[in-house]
Amino acid sequence: MQDYARLIGIDVGKKRVGIAQTDLLQTIASPVGTFSPENVFTEIGNIVEHAPVKKFVIGWPLSLSGDEGSATQMVEAFIKKLQQKFPEIEIIKVDERYTSSRARDIMLEAGVPKKKRQEKGRVDRIAAAIILQNYLDSNI
Repeated sequence: MQDYARLIGIDVGKKRVGIAQTDLLQTIASPVGTFSPENVFTEIGNIVEHAPVKKFVIGWPLSLSGDEGSATQMVEAFIKKLQQKFPEIEIIKVDERYTSSRARDIMLEAGVPKKKRQEKGRVDRIAAAIILQNYLDSNI
C-alpha cells in the first residue's frame, strides 16, 4: 500500500527561509515560497495541516571543503525549533553546497528576466526545491 504524504524541503537563511514540497506521491519537488524566520513555522504548520507530511529535508550548509561553520549552527537551532513544533515528523539533513548557484543557473536557462531573478526570495525557494529534488533523486 502506497504511503501518501508530502516531503517538505527547507533552505534556511538568516533573512529568509525557502520552502518547497513534493506531491503526495513524492515524485517531484516544487517551490512553495519564501518566508521570514518569524513566519516560516506558521507556513509549515499550514502545509502540515492540509496534507500529511512524512519528512522535512533541510539544507545542511557545509563549506566547499565539507566543514561545518557558523551557518550550520544557525540551521541546527532551526532544526531544534522544528523538532519541538513537529516532533512526529522525521528530519533529514542534506548537503546544500552549490544549490543557490544552481538556482540562479536554472533561472537563467529558463529565460527568467534579470529583474525577476533578482527578486528577494526567488533563489531561496528554488534552492529549497533543488535540495528536496536532490534528496528524492538519490533515495528512489
